[in-house]
Amino acid sequence: MPRPRLTSDTDILAATGRAIGAHGPGRLTLAHVGAEAGVSPATLSQRFGSKRGLLLAFAADAAAGAAAPYRAAQAAYDSPLAALHAVADEFARHMSTPEELANHLGMLQLDLSDPEFRVHAAAHTRAVDAVLRELLADAVARGELPAGTDVPRLARAVKITMDGSLLRWAMTGDGDPATLLHDDLDHLLRRRPS
Repeated sequence: MPRPRLTSDTDILAATGRAIGAHGPGRLTLAHVGAEAGVSPATLSQRFGSKRGLLLAFAADAAAGAAAPYRAAQAAYDSPLAALHAVADEFARHMSTPEELANHLGMLQLDLSDPEFRVHAAAHTRAVDAVLRELLADAVARGELPAGTDVPRLARAVKITMDGSLLRWAMTGDGDPATLLHDDLDHLLRRRPS
């Protein structure tokens, strides 16, 4: 009879994300993830087969959960725009140094160059686009954004702003990432006269 798993795959994949932030996917080892998750590298090999298998599982899990932070914020806030800001604040809090952001961006290289990773990146992007469109359509319906707002285009601009704001912070080192991201979103979403 096999022993019960003391550390879930969910916990291991969360630890993988933290280890990627610390080391980047190129320098990442199963020992790094094992130390972060409290399991042996052999356990990781048994469950995921290899470092590549673990990174693919991480990418698939990230895609499957891409809408979760937005859904949690929707449930916690009456205002769709307040929910959007809460998600942006959460994302910024996860990037404490430019090096950590750079390490996470290492996954982007895999996403763009490897077809197996690209499938998960595309699913992630589509899930975020869909939940952003939903949030912004709700903001229009509640009068937080003007009637006639091009919701799909604005959703795309919001995502570009969120990503670009964090990238600019990492490149310049200027200011607090959460404050900068909040300000950039406010500027983008500010009601303009018709």
